[in-house]
Amino acid sequence: MSKPPVDLLGHAAPFLGYCGIRRVDWGDGFARSEVTVEKQLGNRTGAAHGGLLMTLLDSVMAGAARTVTDEDHGMMTVDMQVAFLAPGRGTLTGLGKVLRKGSLIYVEGTVTDEAGQLVCRASGMFKPRRPPKGVQHPSSAA
Repeated sequence: MSKPPVDLLGHAAPFLGYCGIRRVDWGDGFARSEVTVEKQLGNRTGAAHGGLLMTLLDSVMAGAARTVTDEDHGMMTVDMQVAFLAPGRGTLTGLGKVLRKGSLIYVEGTVTDEAGQLVCRASGMFKPRRPPKGVQHPSSAA
């Protein structure tokens, strides 16, 4: 099944669309997205697959980092550490918040379920990156 890419602050993110991740809100130093855990996104117990949770965390943390840089920059994940705390079911909300901006941007992320229970949390470092010369970013391709 083909789904449209998610617009992540001006950059197309086809994989996020494939996963069903929806951008909800963003602002200075934060980004929020949601995903509804459907059967194909779950593990054998019916909870969200760890890869889906890590993708949600990576996208909201990178999105938060993008809000404190030039719009032309994409984000490259340099490091990300995740702690899984509870099974995630239903609609999950990911929130990324910038902790410190420098040559690397330090960000924390959380995923909560509909009841507000913490499902997982992460910390990460992100590096602003322009696309290589001659490479057109997918969001600007016709």
